[in-house]
Amino acid sequence: MSMSIAVTGATGQLGGLVIRHLLKKVPASEIIAVVRDVEKASALAGQGVEVRHGDYNHPESLQKAFAGVSKLLFISSPDADDTLRIVQHANVVKAARDAGVKHIAYTGYAFAEEAKLPLAHVHLATEHAIRTTNIPYTFLRNALYTELFVNEGLRASAESGTLITNAGSGIVNSATRHDLALAAATVLTEEGHENKTYNLVSNQPWTFDDLARILSEVSGKKVVHQSVSFEEEKTILIKAGVPEPFAELTAVIYDAVAKGETSKTSDDLQKLIGTLTPLKETVKQALNI
Repeated sequence: MSMSIAVTGATGQLGGLVIRHLLKKVPASEIIAVVRDVEKASALAGQGVEVRHGDYNHPESLQKAFAGVSKLLFISSPDADDTLRIVQHANVVKAARDAGVKHIAYTGYAFAEEAKLPLAHVHLATEHAIRTTNIPYTFLRNALYTELFVNEGLRASAESGTLITNAGSGIVNSATRHDLALAAATVLTEEGHENKTYNLVSNQPWTFDDLARILSEVSGKKVVHQSVSFEEEKTILIKAGVPEPFAELTAVIYDAVAKGETSKTSDDLQKLIGTLTPLKETVKQALNI
C-alpha cells in the first residue's frame, strides 16, 4: 500500500520547509500539500506534489483534503484570535477522524502545561481534541522560533551598538524553523513515533547578552544588550515604526523570556535531527553575511 503524507499550511514558512525536507526523504508522489490558496502552491505542484484545497474555517473542504491520507502533519493556525483558533483546530481534528487518517502529527508549544503565554491554552486544547479521536498522534511541541528574535531587525542593533529588550537575563531555548521542520519530516517518514510527545527546544539555550556578543563578532561592530522595562520597550518599538499590536506582542514575549518561560531544555530535538543550527549561523543568515 502506498503511503501518503499530507501537510497543512503547506505554503506557509514552516510548512514549506517541511515539504522541502520531505522531498529529500520520500517520492513527491507520496506528499499532499493542503492549502487555502491552490494558486500559491503552483511551485509545489510543479515538483510533483499533489495540491489539495483545505481551509480550517470550512470543515467540508478538510474532509475532502484528507481523503486517503496515511499521515497528517497538522500545522497550527496562524490566526491571532485564540478562541477562533480552537474552533479551526477542532474542524481539522474532526475532519481527520472522519476521513480515516491513520496518524496525526501536530505542531504545539513546548512545555505547554507550565507555559504562561496564552497561546499554550490553544495547543493543550488541540492536543486533548486529538486524543479524543483515538488516532495515533505525535505532539511536536515547538519552541519559539529563533527567527522571532534573530532577523534583519538586528542590523539596526549592529548600527546603533545596542540590542534593546525587556528580556533581562532570561534564557531562550528557541529553535530555527529549519530544525523544527526537519524534526517534523523525520517523524512523518519514520516508524516508532506513535503516541509520543516531544518538546522540540534547543539544548544549548542562550541569553540576549550572548546574542549581543555574537552580533558583535559577526558584524564587526561592538554591540551591547540594554535591558529596559516593558513599557519602555513598547514605546521604543512604536517610535521605530512598529505597529502597536506587534510592539505589545514583542514586549509580552520578551517579558515571558525574563520570567523563565523559555528556560527549560530537552534533548528531544537533537535526538530527532542530530546537530542543531548554531545561533551564530542564524545571525549570519539574518545579516546576509
